[in-house]
Amino acid sequence: MSIHPNLPERAEADLMGGYLESLALVERLHRLLLDVIKDEFERIGILEINAVQALLLFNIGDNEVTAGELKTRGYYQGSNVSYNLKKLVEMGFMDHQRCQVDRRSVRVKLTERGREIRRIMEGLFARHAEGLESRGVMGADGIATINSSLKRVERYWTDQIRYIY
Repeated sequence: MSIHPNLPERAEADLMGGYLESLALVERLHRLLLDVIKDEFERIGILEINAVQALLLFNIGDNEVTAGELKTRGYYQGSNVSYNLKKLVEMGFMDHQRCQVDRRSVRVKLTERGREIRRIMEGLFARHAEGLESRGVMGADGIATINSSLKRVERYWTDQIRYIY
């Protein structure tokens, strides 16, 4: 018996199978991205920073942010971001200072050393984008289609968190 009254059982199974495959792909792609970043940093001899920390520096960019803002933007979970920000400050990739308004909150920004990591990441991602297109894997239209679909899934999941159906 079908759990979705508007779909025949076979179509429902295909939908569920496709959805589960998409979830697995998103998860695998994230892990692969971290491996690619790790390999890049090993190749150039930068071993004191891990892939998650490098991605964090890339995402912060030229902004001055708090851990809470990064969590709110959906980049990271609270405990992970706090730990990694602390390590990045200790290693000299970021500067920090207490907020003037809320003394409990700390704002962070990249140091020159952090900006160098960000430049490395930008170069890596630029090579990837160029390689995807030059090897015929995917062009700008394909990327736009994927991004549009992923944004719709993101909105749907966000709605699931905020509102129960």
